[in-house]
Amino acid sequence: MTHPLIAPSDDELAAELGELRTDAPSSLLPRTLVAVGLADAYTTMPSPIGPLYVAFNGLGVVAVETAPDGRAFERSHVARFGRPAYAVAALPEKLERAIARRLDGGRRVSIELDLRGRTGFERDVWTKALEIPRGEVRPYGWIAAEIGRPKAVRAVGTALGHNPVPLIVPCHRVVRSDGMIGQYSLGGPANKRTILEAEGLDPDELETLARAGIRYIGSDTTRIYCLPSCHAARRITGAHRVPFHSATDGERAGYRACRRCRPTGVSAAA
Repeated sequence: MTHPLIAPSDDELAAELGELRTDAPSSLLPRTLVAVGLADAYTTMPSPIGPLYVAFNGLGVVAVETAPDGRAFERSHVARFGRPAYAVAALPEKLERAIARRLDGGRRVSIELDLRGRTGFERDVWTKALEIPRGEVRPYGWIAAEIGRPKAVRAVGTALGHNPVPLIVPCHRVVRSDGMIGQYSLGGPANKRTILEAEGLDPDELETLARAGIRYIGSDTTRIYCLPSCHAARRITGAHRVPFHSATDGERAGYRACRRCRPTGVSAAA
């Protein structure tokens, strides 16, 4: 050991540093890769359809999926994203709180998402889906009209089908343009119905209206017409409910569009 006030030689410094060397913990590499987005961590979270696998990294949430078990999730994740996923005990506390608030209906909750490789159109569709209130639905055409692409209804459906973070981005709140519930990427239409029911919506009632060709509900007291799942429409008592097959029918009857659910764009996108 050299005197503390005398600078050691290179050989002495190397020897002293060698004595301090220790093996890095085995978790260091995975944690580092996850932090920079070159790998993902994952765990499970509860949902109305059972436990779901959630993958995330330092850039944000990557995926929400169903899987038989962790190994199956890891295999599908590598195939889908081209990088490994490492199991962790739980979500980071802040992220867990944010997701819980989002699922409870908080539309302004900030949740970072890792959407690398996604198109601007897809991002626009998913961002618009975030505006749909809990317990309500909107047709594909509504989203198409709201993002300024009224003729892109089919493309909107495709983008929602490719949503990597269902529930967090609530694509279950988007239904077919004919009013029927439609498909769902997170386990199919039965899961979609279960999630909507958990949010207080009655899918059977919606589809009964859809089969009857009823697209809007008006109030003969306010003279306003809404999409059927709009909370304002659901407050209209039976005696004052006026069904309309189209926005044009409502306007011809002297009704105006609800400013909350903004139903007029749906017809333009049809």
